[in-house]
Amino acid sequence: MAQTRIRPGPGEVPVLGGVAEMASRFDVILCDVWGVLHDGERAHAAAGDALTRFRALPGERPRRVVLVSNAPRPGASVQAQLDGFGLPRSAYDAIVTSGDLTRALIAERGEAPLYHLGPDRDLPIFAGLSAPRVPPEEAAHVVCTGLFDDEVETAEDYRPLLATLRERGLPMICANPDLVVERGARLIPCAGALASLYEAMGGTVIYAGKPHRPVYEAAVEAAAALDGLAPAAPDRVLAIGDAIRTDVAGASGFGIASVLVARGIHAEELGCHAGEPLGEIAEWLEAQPVHPDAVVEVLRW
Repeated sequence: MAQTRIRPGPGEVPVLGGVAEMASRFDVILCDVWGVLHDGERAHAAAGDALTRFRALPGERPRRVVLVSNAPRPGASVQAQLDGFGLPRSAYDAIVTSGDLTRALIAERGEAPLYHLGPDRDLPIFAGLSAPRVPPEEAAHVVCTGLFDDEVETAEDYRPLLATLRERGLPMICANPDLVVERGARLIPCAGALASLYEAMGGTVIYAGKPHRPVYEAAVEAAAALDGLAPAAPDRVLAIGDAIRTDVAGASGFGIASVLVARGIHAEELGCHAGEPLGEIAEWLEAQPVHPDAVVEVLRW
């Protein structure tokens, strides 16, 4: 694909054929997972190949890839899922998740009882922690990992429960700041949708993942620790993701470059579902609160 350009306001954003066009400028890639490396059902082969090729590039320091996910589970659980989807381990060096940060926040609170708002599949986030899980009326705080049944429910179904939590003044730790996520061809609501509603109702929310700074600090430090080096300079770190609100905004706030994967969470807005080519997106991009440094249809080399 020939490189074209779009203009979000006064600047210019290149539309790349693949990340090879800019990869050599960076030592570290912080890559989103869901919607970029897989669709919730299977891995995207081209994405795994692109990251593997990046890691093999020569340079003054090793090229590293850290997967940064808003999954409300520990990194080990995410790795097992990626293995099942068929993503090669050659594509990345480490995984940092919002679940990892959530565990740290829970540990800081010791044995303060918590109410888990989310499905049982997220229970690994509590493994080995001493805080007891209790009903809402006995809790000191809430850990939100998602909806109980995200196939049929929406955040509005939780308004009465959230009102009860708000009346008790319980702070909420949001273990997945995403509002929605791709599952096949559908968009499924995430914990971020519940946290956003809770905030709108006057509740206090602590967000554990993107777009908030701590997860980026942890990811850059994880990359450096692999080689016993100082963290890479911000201008040598690239974030890749498919969400303006989390991936692009988070990268901007952290002071690093970003590439937006168009055929991800925003695919329907951009009209590029089901094999449709990426059309004119300048108007859409101009309307966004933050802008990426480049756009690519899918993550590929």
